[in-house]
Amino acid sequence: MNDVSFLNYNGKIHRSNDLLIQADNRSFRYGDGFFETMKMINGKIILSEFHFERLFASLEILKFQRPNYFTKEYLEESIVALTKKNIHDKLARIRLTIFRGNGGLYDAQNNTPNYIVQSWSLNNESNSFNENGLVIDIFKEAKKACDNFSHIKSNNYLAYAMAALWAKQNRLNDALLLNSGERIADATIANIFIIKDGIIKTPALTEGCISGVMRKYLLQCFREKNIVAEESQITVDDIFNAKEVFLTNAIFGIKWVKQAGEKMYENSTASMLHKKFIIPLFSK
Repeated sequence: MNDVSFLNYNGKIHRSNDLLIQADNRSFRYGDGFFETMKMINGKIILSEFHFERLFASLEILKFQRPNYFTKEYLEESIVALTKKNIHDKLARIRLTIFRGNGGLYDAQNNTPNYIVQSWSLNNESNSFNENGLVIDIFKEAKKACDNFSHIKSNNYLAYAMAALWAKQNRLNDALLLNSGERIADATIANIFIIKDGIIKTPALTEGCISGVMRKYLLQCFREKNIVAEESQITVDDIFNAKEVFLTNAIFGIKWVKQAGEKMYENSTASMLHKKFIIPLFSK
């Protein structure tokens, strides 16, 4: 067992407790950057094409100047090397954080992307369907914007951080966030799907939700298998009138929601989708 963990900072390996970020860092000051959370199984990043497609799209939207060397292959090599160093390559959660560097609001030193790669070992439960179900509720103290940046996994994560704190204080497994129209956006660390009137529904990206990689994968699977699914608006009433609710992200795939408020849900479709689409993905 490796007692010392490491991270990769701009291509160099450091101990994870080394002090690397300065007080003038724009990500620290303003949340100027974004991140990817990825799952590695047996040295392979799951859904890597989707992750790096989103990463490079975020670089462009946030006006970073991408160096020629800053490629998918370069970043994958950095990730694989770190997980081997940490002895995490069998089953791991990876966080790749991108940020602009030092400077004030109007005088960034440059627009070159800096990056940090971190890894943590996972247990086999992350590959399994959660038979016990999640208990969640709706966090109403923050509203997500619906704009050109709301789908990015921004380093400005305050609304989600407060929702997660609220969920923990109320002994919940997760919390749903609303958008500025008082409709459902997503959960603190996941996208949300509901099954209502026989149709699988998830908030459209225009509703302020994160453009989740697992969300994209499942929607693609649904299209290929002619499973009826919609990207649409989901109201609070829709949540409490749904037959099933489940959450999705890159680490656990699908997690069934057992209860939201006083409403209880079934799990037959969520379980079937996990067997059909998640188990084969995590078994590759």
